[in-house]
Parts: sequence; C-alpha cells; structure tokens
Amino acid sequence: AACPAAMEQDDPAEALTELRERRLGALELLQLAAGSGLVAYVTWALLLQPGFRRVPLRLQVPYVGASARQVEHVLSLLRGRSGKMVDLGSGDGRVVLAAHKCGLRPAVGYELNPWLVALARLHAWKAGCVASLCYRREDFWKVSLKDCHNVSVFLAPSVLPLLEDKLQAELPLGARVVSGRFPLPTWKPVAVVGEGVDRVWAYDI
Repeated sequence: AACPAAMEQDDPAEALTELRERRLGALELLQLAAGSGLVAYVTWALLLQPGFRRVPLRLQVPYVGASARQVEHVLSLLRGRSGKMVDLGSGDGRVVLAAHKCGLRPAVGYELNPWLVALARLHAWKAGCVASLCYRREDFWKVSLKDCHNVSVFLAPSVLPLLEDKLQAELPLGARVVSGRFPLPTWKPVAVVGEGVDRVWAYDI
C-alpha cells in the first residue's frame, strides 16, 4: 500500500525532466533519485507492477516472499494429505516447490507477475522439478478451485474476507486452507503453528 502513495507524492516524470535540463554530479544524482522516490518507482514498475493492471485495485496484494520458517509451517499443516495443491499468489514459487518435494501433487502456483513466474520456473529447473511443477500466470480470483484439496495463501488482510467467500463457494468438502501471516477473519482454525509473522492457520472445509 505504501508504493502507490509514494508515487502520488513524488512525480518521477518531473525528476527525469530535471535530469535532462541540467548536469548533476554522481552524488547529486543519487540524492535526487532517493529523494524523489525514483528508485522505488522503477523497482515497482519493472518488477512488481506487471500484471497488477489486470486486477482491481482492492484485490491487489504486494509481493512479500515467505520465509523458510513460514514454508516449513505450511508444510507441517499439509503433511500427509493428498490431492491437488495450489498456492494463490505464488510469488517466486517457493511454497509450491516445497509442497511438491513433500509429495503434494499436482502442485500449482497462480501468479500474475511475469518476473516472479519466471523466477519460480528457474527455481524449479534448478531443483530438477520443472517438468512436474506448474506455475501459471493467471488471476487466481478468476480460477475455479473446485478440484483443489489443499490451498495455501500469503495475502493481505484487506482481501481475506473476499477470499473466504470464494473458498467457501468453490472448494470441495474435506479441502484444507492454510493461511500465512494473517488468519482468515471469520473462519475458525483447526490448527495454528508458529509465532508472530511466522504463524500459519489451517482451516478445513
């Protein structure tokens, strides 16, 4: 949520115009870039924003990769289960890859950002799993979850009420949802693992 606000307050176009109109030393260039938010804007535009244009603003979620401990906790709540596993907003694919290695197959990640999808596929290739993993550049809000028995999410609290509605309407009986960092607002968890930002919650349909 901080990135759009920064872009509203600072106009990168004005900064670029100023750079063209006068010569600046290296230190001045660095100060101007940092002060105007230009570095943050370029990072957002190139790495995080692609694909977001296709999603309504209220459904957009910034990417924050899951920690090794968070992934471990997700797997602990899915271990021993069978059926299709999906990660909604899969980022660089680390949860999907770990789930696949633990025997959850098929394991599918849905992610709109093309850079993150490419990174996820690279990680799968390095792990020797690229042929058996599936990372799809799709809007998970538009994907049917009727055949998904295991779902993991690391999403912002603002979208979780809407996600509850989608999960309740589409998931089959016996499916399990594991939510990291933030709990689903109205569902009662069947298990909770971890503390602080590493906490994850499990819910059964």
